[in-house]
Amino acid sequence: MTKIIITGAKGRMGQALITCAAHIPGLQIVGAIDQGDDLANVIAQADAVIDFSFHSVTAEVAALCATHKKALVIGTTGHSDSEKAAILPAKSQIPIVWSSNYSTGVNTLFWLTRKAAEILGPGFDLEVVEMHHRLKKDAPSGTATTLAEILADVRQQQLKEVIRHGREGIVGERTAAEIGMHSIRGGDVVGDHTVIFATNGERVELTHKASSRDTFANGALRAAIWAVSQKPGLYDMQHVLGLK
Repeated sequence: MTKIIITGAKGRMGQALITCAAHIPGLQIVGAIDQGDDLANVIAQADAVIDFSFHSVTAEVAALCATHKKALVIGTTGHSDSEKAAILPAKSQIPIVWSSNYSTGVNTLFWLTRKAAEILGPGFDLEVVEMHHRLKKDAPSGTATTLAEILADVRQQQLKEVIRHGREGIVGERTAAEIGMHSIRGGDVVGDHTVIFATNGERVELTHKASSRDTFANGALRAAIWAVSQKPGLYDMQHVLGLK
């Protein structure tokens, strides 16, 4: 039996995790933590913690997991560079799965995006478009950022130097180096992501659309079960799925 604690349990993803966990044999939720609850009171009961709380909280969760030697799955997005730096030291003590998206389909999109960028080469303009529900607080989405990071990595670029967030006014011609990023918000969209490769005469588009949070929840639960048997280190969903 793998025992799991969820942080951010009252949120959309937290509720999806609780619902999906009930249908997975050999998995037990032993703690549902949200604002006002103390993770330290229940962490000893768990094998792993799944964090879908808030970006400013993750470092504290990671430190507590490291102290108690509990595996950690990070699903929260929107971390600043300093917040990421505060989280990473825990990887020397516990296995951490940190992915911007836990969907099997999205991780296939990550893989396909890399292959397409390698095959199509530098002659294509690169744009990423994402859409989420109107209540999402951060932009661009963590998944969209990962897609842009993959594109920049293939082209051996520093993403911060080439990313272009939207366009307005007389911005001049598009440069060959830039990677466009566009965030759309509205309604109850769970998550749509498209990578566009455009050149003269043709265009390739890779798209994933999620219609249920269950796909992310099931992936995160799968990651937690996988993580408890791993050595300390930093992993992502590609490792969990055997794509790395």
